[in-house]
Amino acid sequence: MDKNSHTQPSPAPRRRFLKGVTATAATSAIGFPAIVSAKSPNGLLDVVIIGCGGRGGHNMRTIGKTENIVALCDVNDRNLQGAAKRHPKAAKYRDFRKFYDKPGNYDAVVVSTTEHTHAFATLPALRSKKHVYSEKPLSRDVYEARLITEAAAKAGVATQQGTQIHAGTNYRRVVELIRSGAIGNVTEAHVWVGRAWGWQSPADAKKNRDIVNAQERPKEAQPVPKELDWDLWIGPAPMRPFHSVYFPGPKWYRWWDFGNGTMSDLGSHWNDLPFWALDLDAPKSIEAGGPPPHPEIAPASMWARYEYAKRGDRGPLTLTWYQGSEKPEIWKQGGIPKWGSACLFVGDKGMLLSDYGKHVLLPEDKYKDFKRPPKAIADSIGHHAEWIRACKGEGPEPLCHFAYAGPLTEANHLGNAAYRAGKKLEWDAKNMKIPNAPETEKYLGRSYRKGWKLG
Repeated sequence: MDKNSHTQPSPAPRRRFLKGVTATAATSAIGFPAIVSAKSPNGLLDVVIIGCGGRGGHNMRTIGKTENIVALCDVNDRNLQGAAKRHPKAAKYRDFRKFYDKPGNYDAVVVSTTEHTHAFATLPALRSKKHVYSEKPLSRDVYEARLITEAAAKAGVATQQGTQIHAGTNYRRVVELIRSGAIGNVTEAHVWVGRAWGWQSPADAKKNRDIVNAQERPKEAQPVPKELDWDLWIGPAPMRPFHSVYFPGPKWYRWWDFGNGTMSDLGSHWNDLPFWALDLDAPKSIEAGGPPPHPEIAPASMWARYEYAKRGDRGPLTLTWYQGSEKPEIWKQGGIPKWGSACLFVGDKGMLLSDYGKHVLLPEDKYKDFKRPPKAIADSIGHHAEWIRACKGEGPEPLCHFAYAGPLTEANHLGNAAYRAGKKLEWDAKNMKIPNAPETEKYLGRSYRKGWKLG
């Protein structure tokens, strides 16, 4: 293993993080300042696409239907040239840093790179007061998430994390039910996903067929695909030889150097629901378990439990995440329908079970004559459309803006930190410290390869 793979952030970046923490906490509670609208003379937004393949290609095609794509950035020349055919007048860049070196004659940026470069592609735009749409999760680690949240608060622009399910009507109806008291005071929430990508324990490897990644770092190098700039793809991470276990995606996200596995990826979607419905923020403590942590690869199966303090009218509660072969005990005992991936809210009057597209109040007999609360959250005009409307100053801030998505991303990353630390962590969110185990703060961030910085 590269000895620099998991190094602690240098003192200088840490001081910069801490400098704005108090302001960030206050901003998250009250929302961002009024959004600065941006609109080209022809009424279209001038949009930069950073990452043109996969999710980036989908984002480009969706936003390009109504707005003006002025620049394209991708380390993969095949993606770049394919995007250029759709937008031949757009400037082309392999290295988004070179784009940012030029005057900022654009309105908004869409970031769809690998997780470990999200912050590097997002922060320059925010600091130039440009609107930003970023795929989830916002960052690779806790420190980067906090930096993005702080920068967005100062910028006062329209932001949106790519948590598309946040725009779904099912999630909105669930939030209304929980907040209306349909199941009473919620004391527990459980979230589980069936995906089992990542490092497999021997027991998991026998049960799961979804093994699409190597179990260890390859010792041999493979030829770099001619269309790929491998040095730029590696970006701020420690250099390693090219191998097909990292590229193309989504293989890369299982490696700690490039992503944070299923927790941070699907956590952005599934933990979003309890985070929203229960008005969660920073947890008091986090503990996690599963197979012994692998030094380089995120786990296929694990669990993480968060303790949240009382907030407003909501009492204290626990939120537990499960992935792969891990499941809640009530699920194992048949106490609820055995949905493959779902979120369960447990209240003192009943329970609510939800997945992406449906939900049910439990026990069903008790709620057969239940009258739903009136609709309090408007149906979405579309995930991307919400952001575009806000960029133009024609509507409210998107509901999955960075003041919300930043703390959600931090919490997901903290679950991984607790798992890797192998102990329960007490979290001092204001100072970004782990008082009971300061040695585990190395899992909150890292130093960067020469030529890459967030300062």
